[in-house]
Amino acid sequence: MADLSPQELRVLAAVADAGGFSAAGAALGLTQSAVSHSVRGSEAKVGAVLFERGRGGASPTPAGERAVALARRILRMYEVLGAEARGAGRDTVAGVLRIAAFRSAALHLLPPALERLTARHPGIRPEVRVVRELGAGTAGEVAAGRADLGIATLNATGATGATGAGGAGGSVPAGAAAPGRLLTGVLREEAYALVHPAGHPDPRALPLLDWDENCGSYTRDWWRAQDWIPRATVKAEDDGMVLTMVGRGLGMAILPELSLREATDAVDITGLGPSGPVRRVGYVTTPESASTLAVRALIRELRSEAG
Repeated sequence: MADLSPQELRVLAAVADAGGFSAAGAALGLTQSAVSHSVRGSEAKVGAVLFERGRGGASPTPAGERAVALARRILRMYEVLGAEARGAGRDTVAGVLRIAAFRSAALHLLPPALERLTARHPGIRPEVRVVRELGAGTAGEVAAGRADLGIATLNATGATGATGAGGAGGSVPAGAAAPGRLLTGVLREEAYALVHPAGHPDPRALPLLDWDENCGSYTRDWWRAQDWIPRATVKAEDDGMVLTMVGRGLGMAILPELSLREATDAVDITGLGPSGPVRRVGYVTTPESASTLAVRALIRELRSEAG
């Protein structure tokens, strides 16, 4: 099988991003026919149909999704090659570092690590995207080649999905390798707690407030075994919204420690005991990104921050 050239990889990624050959051509400064010709050539080399063509544009087939993800990751290695070579042996790191993180990690865990990282390596330019832990979540951004490192909720049991009382949250196995050959590492373990309006005499009698990303498969068994937890009467888009509503007296919630860092005097926090649920928060990266100077430096700072 003939190798795909960097330009062919760029075309595949552009078609997937733009949703069509014409739009990809416009983004790349190519004609629609040139893009079409390039894709057909790539499909012939790969031996698989990579895009479904239709009136509405072009969408990746399963083979195309995998090919595009790998194309982005390969192109990323081309981008960092120069910085890696210049930094070798000099303890200097420079260039863009792409990070995906869920909201509370981006708000509380990531900033101190980035502050130290950029102080030590002023040439690093972090680009942070907040990604909801639903479906593929932050790990999906890394697997798809859109992020060099993700901060994700890690599943201690090895299951690849996460569905809980509040909805479907993304999670990946904690260990050496995750689906799609991703590498993971645990940064912290944090307990869930009951949060309720301050001074309420019977918080467990209150309605349950929940959010879409809450309670992954690592807490599902515990959650189902609690006969005092009702079905959620309110489901919000994020944990900060839930915490605000609890402070307004609208109900109680079960939240992890990172989410509770924004708690005010309007709420009380009660532990759930030694058998209460615990979630793991960690990093996710690809084998190739894990060897780069910038990602290794960020992982060191994240581990330092996690203590």
